Amino acid sequence: MSRLICLPATERRALATRLLIVWALAFVIGLIYWTYRMSLNESAKLAVALVYSYAISTSIWLFTDVARFAFRRLLHAAAPSYWPPAGRAVLMLLIGIPLGYALGTLLGDTYSGHSTWALINTDHTQFAGLLLSTLIISLAFVAYFYQRGHAEELKRQASQSQLMLLQSQLEPHMLFNTLANLRALITTDPKRAQAMLDHLVAYLRATLGASRQTQHTLQNEFDRVGDYLEIMSVRMGPRLRYSLDLPEALATVQVPTLLLQPLVENALLHGLEPKVEGGQISVTARLLNQQLMLQVQDTGCGLTEGHAASSGFGLAQVRERLATHYGAGAQFKLANTPPMGTSALITILLNHATSP
Repeated sequence: MSRLICLPATERRALATRLLIVWALAFVIGLIYWTYRMSLNESAKLAVALVYSYAISTSIWLFTDVARFAFRRLLHAAAPSYWPPAGRAVLMLLIGIPLGYALGTLLGDTYSGHSTWALINTDHTQFAGLLLSTLIISLAFVAYFYQRGHAEELKRQASQSQLMLLQSQLEPHMLFNTLANLRALITTDPKRAQAMLDHLVAYLRATLGASRQTQHTLQNEFDRVGDYLEIMSVRMGPRLRYSLDLPEALATVQVPTLLLQPLVENALLHGLEPKVEGGQISVTARLLNQQLMLQVQDTGCGLTEGHAASSGFGLAQVRERLATHYGAGAQFKLANTPPMGTSALITILLNHATSP
């Protein structure tokens, strides 16, 4: 129950909306079943038919729609929609629907004072009617879960494609510049060249690993950004100063891969490189009022009206991937900071940022 309470308001509202849909369907099914019984000149009470229909449909809803939130870690149901993968969703339905039917039937039997299971021998028609209504409810749930699961899979694939496209845009530019610098440093400063090569290897290894997953820990994200900034600091020398601040308590929080790097690249390209004296980049993670706050701040040129930094490819992808992973649970803001510089701030509701 505590996990349901901790859900963001948007998900709780969606859950309540789906319950209302289930109840509307249950009313129609109960009415149809009662009309069917009356057409056979059988004694039937509308209240009894509705109790059975509501009890069964609500119980199935509890063991399926609610269960995916309560057991979201076991089902691997990720934010923002918490729909489990297809295989686990089918398993959940195969277990949840029979349990829901059994519980709902028990509640209906308690209200009516009759045993549904005894109808197998005494009233085949009534038992068949109840079985048919249950089958309709179950098929509706299966169809609904299949449609949502298919939609979420398409969204996941689109998000992965966006990530790969983003990597293809960011990495060649950085890689070619780094190799050019390495070529120059090998003869003039072998130690710096060796250090740059070590960080490049670590960065590329992390990049290859990130391309196979959509999320990793904040520690991994900060390590990746650190390797990247070390490479850039060899290239820019004293013109680049940076700091990384990740509290230990937030190190295992899961975030989308390649979330902060576009912001760091943006700060370098549009903020520090145009300045002769360069500047500083600060990357921080904080927890404030149940919100995870990730900030990339620089002391560069700042934003100007119509500046490309506010609508560049990398930043657009950050916004889209935040929307895909967290929905309304995440926000992204880019603003000038006095006296000069830019702040890129990502805010994620703690409910959406999970630990392994």
